[in-house]
Amino acid sequence: MPARRTAGATAWAAMAAEFVLTGGVLFVVVTAVRWVTASPLSRALPEPYLQHVLVAVSVGAALAGALSSPWGRWSGGHLNPAVTLGLWLTGAFPGRRVPAYFAAQLTGSVAGTGLARLVWGPVLGDRMAYAVVEPARSCSPALLFLVEAVSTAAVLTVTLLLMSRGAWARWVPLARPAATAVIVIALGTLTGGSANPARQFGPVLWAHRPGDWSHLWLYLVAPLAGAALTGGVARYRAYRPAHPPESDGGRSYEGRSERGR
Repeated sequence: MPARRTAGATAWAAMAAEFVLTGGVLFVVVTAVRWVTASPLSRALPEPYLQHVLVAVSVGAALAGALSSPWGRWSGGHLNPAVTLGLWLTGAFPGRRVPAYFAAQLTGSVAGTGLARLVWGPVLGDRMAYAVVEPARSCSPALLFLVEAVSTAAVLTVTLLLMSRGAWARWVPLARPAATAVIVIALGTLTGGSANPARQFGPVLWAHRPGDWSHLWLYLVAPLAGAALTGGVARYRAYRPAHPPESDGGRSYEGRSERGR
């Protein structure tokens, strides 16, 4: 019984860490957008591309700080439902915790956006709309889905490659934020460069604009699809033998797969 209580307390603590860290990152995101688009700084950086660069650097720094923090190390520093899904599919994260992490990340997004509203006031609800990301007019729903899925897959691939080698794993808290910042810079003017369902969830709920609801599902589902594909491929590759056995009808491979589940 004490062991079960300890495991339960650990799970709750990890979920709380995901909630707080996701909320903190969303607070920084909304704050960065507020100062870049709704302050005198916006006149110094009139080009949307330059504004995205500044926001991307701020987001990357906040994410790096969150992943490197004791709480980030405690929970694993997912802060993204797509990352949680991908790690579960590879077998690196227990499936029983996936719903709790999803809930913590999405509610953390709402809380972090709400905290920004409390700190910065109604200016967030004007033209900046709580930092909701929007696709360009030239970006079709199909293209939006594809770009968000591929960009999420790229971030997760970087994470999994570094996790696959013990000596490289320590670079995840820097590499993943860097990859995220690159995506924001490269895709900011096309899709907004979300690559994270939690990035869009809280801002859309607070902004409550009819137009945002029409493509919210794309920002929620596309990153999960990209993560599912990446996680599935990574798991398949991890259990696929370099030289498939021929003499036993593949039973060695099946047994190896069963042990990995």
